[in-house]
Amino acid sequence: MYSLLRRALFTLDAEVAHERTAALLKFASQTPGASAVLRQLFAPATRGLGQTVAGLTFAHPIGLAAGFDKHADLTHGMALLGFSHVEVGTVTPRPQAGNPKPRMFRLVEDQAIINRMGFNSVGMDVVASRMAKRPLQLPVGINIGKNRDTALADATADYLSAFTTLAPHADYVAVNISSPNTLGLRQLHETAALRELLDTLRAANQWQRPVFLKISPDESLDQLEQVIATAMTAGISGIIATNTTISRPNLQSSNANEVGGLSGVPLRDPAMATLRHVARLTDGKLPIISVGGISSAQDVYARLRAGASLVQLYTALVYHGPAIVAQLSWGLAALLRRDGVSDIRQIIGVDRNLPA
Repeated sequence: MYSLLRRALFTLDAEVAHERTAALLKFASQTPGASAVLRQLFAPATRGLGQTVAGLTFAHPIGLAAGFDKHADLTHGMALLGFSHVEVGTVTPRPQAGNPKPRMFRLVEDQAIINRMGFNSVGMDVVASRMAKRPLQLPVGINIGKNRDTALADATADYLSAFTTLAPHADYVAVNISSPNTLGLRQLHETAALRELLDTLRAANQWQRPVFLKISPDESLDQLEQVIATAMTAGISGIIATNTTISRPNLQSSNANEVGGLSGVPLRDPAMATLRHVARLTDGKLPIISVGGISSAQDVYARLRAGASLVQLYTALVYHGPAIVAQLSWGLAALLRRDGVSDIRQIIGVDRNLPA
């Protein structure tokens, strides 16, 4: 059924298709009969898949990555699709329109997307008000970033403003220093800037919210080592690896040269490589959320074994449809049974020390 719907959606501009899909999902989540049908139709596997990460309870490991629900108006709909958690955002302190359109492009031959959205956001105050109405049974994180017109030297003030406004309404906060679509943002990976930022947020965290740092897949191994060392010294709660990439690995689509961050299947290997390095650097001392190129139960299983506690996806939802969480979670449960594993916690990080 989704293949037919996808064919229709793919005749539309990618951002327009996203907006219409979001509107349909929001309508369904507000319609009691439709909600009940969706909840049953897309029910995920949970037996043996639940765990506690950073003090939060997750029914299974598969969550929605930041970027799909930028404005915190789809959390109920994502709960109906079976996601174990949702990351809202990226949210900026002040509202901003983002980059000029078109700014999202499908790479169908590659099962990928390139976006240069540029942190389009309704702003922290609107998101804070919407978060008050979110489903309480679903862990929801908020991904925060700086405004486009804020100088890099003043970035910490922007993050602090967003953090203090949004942390009271979030289960965790993700600090996004890794989007390629905000000029200069990735310079915050540098040790001095990152230490200032994380120390400031830690001092302001009176709510004791878990704080995750979202990193880039395009850093060198030396840079990655410095980032992780700085994050651990600053008392970060966990790492999200990774954001989109500016690399263009063996793409077939005519949209391959569009400017922006690449997500989807071509990011699978770079994201796994980054996960392996982060897992070794953290040595099981920090939970890791793995993102990038995940589209099968085998992908989820491999990420968990490599050291991730949780995974997130976005592009796979576009290409595989609303049943993706059910498909992946039931497939993961089957893989665990095949290997005689009764509890997901038994496999997390078992391959951490294997060669990259």
